[in-house]
Amino acid sequence: MLTRWMTELVGLLAGFCTTVSLLPQLHRLWRTKSAHDLSLTMFFVFGLGIMLWLLYGIGIKSFAVIATNSVSLVLVVVIYSLALHYEHHDTERS
Repeated sequence: MLTRWMTELVGLLAGFCTTVSLLPQLHRLWRTKSAHDLSLTMFFVFGLGIMLWLLYGIGIKSFAVIATNSVSLVLVVVIYSLALHYEHHDTERS
């Protein structure tokens, strides 16, 4: 049976993987300065899910859930904001 600290470690590792998975999308968006192939609906719903996970983590007082979802939420907000910015500039150029 996993102890509390082992369970938190598994949560941190899982959250780390989930959070890091956003970095390639952020890098590509930044590099190409284009959001034409990005689903804003997907990122909106994903961000909502992250926010709910964060509230859940606060409710159960889980450092792993709070820490990783806080960072993920910041990344999703940055990606969403850049996507809106680049989408606006893409439509101005057309």
